[in-house]
Amino acid sequence: MKKWLCFEKYLFLFFIGGSAYYCLEIVMRGFSHYSMFFCGGFCFIGCGMLNESVNIEMSLISQMVLSSLLITVLELITGCIVNLWLGWHIWDYSRLPYNFKGQICLSYSVRWFFLSLAAIVGDDYLRYLFFDEEKPYYKIL
Repeated sequence: MKKWLCFEKYLFLFFIGGSAYYCLEIVMRGFSHYSMFFCGGFCFIGCGMLNESVNIEMSLISQMVLSSLLITVLELITGCIVNLWLGWHIWDYSRLPYNFKGQICLSYSVRWFFLSLAAIVGDDYLRYLFFDEEKPYYKIL
């Protein structure tokens, strides 16, 4: 198999994550915006890199907690840019409880926790299948 360059690998993973996020929004909301492709790509890369970048073996639950926090932060950054700064009004959580400036809210952070499982496992298996990286195994707690 061809030796992938680091840039090619992360571009591939970014495209997969961005496409998945974009499609998920279309299924759940009936529409999406191209900025969500970019947000989803960065979220997917970030979720996948959490376990790759630490020296200790992190439990799956810990990865999911950190991933949901990372996704929430990236959603806040994206929201501040596209909704507040550029005024595109792609989403607005201001009617939901425990929101911050209408850009993030607790109920979506909880959803990101559960959805991050797909991102973590998906990233691990894509790395294993396409980039000859270590076969995934998980420590639950």
